[in-house]
Amino acid sequence: MTLNPKLLLVDDDRRLAESMADWLRYQQFSVDQAHSLATGRRAIQEHSYDLLLLDLRLEDGDGFELIAETKRRQPDCAILVLTGYATPSTAIEAVKAGAFDLLTKPLVDEELSHALERALAQRNIEAENEQLRAQLDSRFGLEHILSHDYRMLKIFDVIDSVADARASVLITGENGTGKSMIARAVHKRSNRRSNPFVEVACGALPDNLLESELFGHVIGAFTGATTNKIGKFKQADGGTIFLDEIGTASQAFQVKLLRVLQELQFEPLGGTETDTVDTRVILATNENLSHAVTSGQFRQDLFYRVNVINIELPALRERAGDVPLLVDHFLREVCEATGRDVQGFDRDALATLQAYSWPGNVRELENVVERAVLLARDSVLTRHDLPPQLLASSGQPQSVIGSVASSGMQSNDPDQPQTLREALEEPERRIILESLRSHNWNRAATADTLGVNRTTLYKKMKRLGLDDPRLQFMGAEAH
Repeated sequence: MTLNPKLLLVDDDRRLAESMADWLRYQQFSVDQAHSLATGRRAIQEHSYDLLLLDLRLEDGDGFELIAETKRRQPDCAILVLTGYATPSTAIEAVKAGAFDLLTKPLVDEELSHALERALAQRNIEAENEQLRAQLDSRFGLEHILSHDYRMLKIFDVIDSVADARASVLITGENGTGKSMIARAVHKRSNRRSNPFVEVACGALPDNLLESELFGHVIGAFTGATTNKIGKFKQADGGTIFLDEIGTASQAFQVKLLRVLQELQFEPLGGTETDTVDTRVILATNENLSHAVTSGQFRQDLFYRVNVINIELPALRERAGDVPLLVDHFLREVCEATGRDVQGFDRDALATLQAYSWPGNVRELENVVERAVLLARDSVLTRHDLPPQLLASSGQPQSVIGSVASSGMQSNDPDQPQTLREALEEPERRIILESLRSHNWNRAATADTLGVNRTTLYKKMKRLGLDDPRLQFMGAEAH
């Protein structure tokens, strides 16, 4: 328990309040008293408290007003309500207003003590969760990229390894997987972080405008060019330029881009002077550039130049274990932006979200969460708050789980002899699986516990059939 938790006791029965305050101080609480709604509100405005213990019926007003004031000013303060007229509807109303518990007068010392302990324990858990979220954001999140999927953790390691290199980076993956965020993460982790990060959507511009956008132009270079313009490459000098949708570039533009990547030199459109820049180039595409090279749509020499370091982002359906983490993040963001009080999705709704294929990936998930929060009528969201396409596509996850449970397992047929390797693999698989479960599938923590490096753990997981993300949703009985 927190050392000498600070508690505000609000009750207009002075004799009862004095007696209760003495008992609370004996229980190592630091107690302030207020005997009206007005003095209670003043105390909340002037001091901070771990706990608020108040009577609902006060001489000068309703205790619910003080609950609302406390939740607004001190959201971490745990609230316990006292009443001599408790009904089921009163209890429900108090909890909805933000109370942790409702106690009925006359109070029993042991009952009050347990209630206070539970309230403080819950408060401490919430504080620890916030701390863990902050740690997750700072290490495993990399600039708000939230994931504990082992493929994403490997990508985070790559980002840390190549952040300071001058080589170009090619980010591939479906639309909505977060290619722009990965590009920003590379920049933020690099020694260029204090210099500009410039993003250009290459697919949104025709060739002549794209060349002007990237390399700039001089007066008279084309109709309407009435002033000199500095291009994005020059703006990103000393920093990073991110060229999104590079797979859409024309052959003519690819030739010019190749020269810039090789020499970091270019001439503004219509100009004769050569500019030289120190710019890190990151590119992204949702297309298969290898196939584009084979078909002649993308230059082979440019492909080899941009594909020095390739970061391939998995689709959200391939890392469904990240769905709850992302849902919680987007939910908190939307609630903070809109002022809505939504606690989260219930178990059935979350299972539906995890079973969906997410063709629009993380971007689609964010939109679904925002829609659910904005249209919500209750504080807990259900399947009915999800869009129709999610409900229509939800299948039978049990059959999928069954197939995963059998994958990576050795045959139990007594008539089929096991090799020595097979006999040794099953105990190893069981040990790794139990450690993964105990660490909530955090691969880094698992590797530390098992005394191996992460690369070794990844290889063992793949060899033993533990690299399927669906295993994260299966109970221990399935294994």
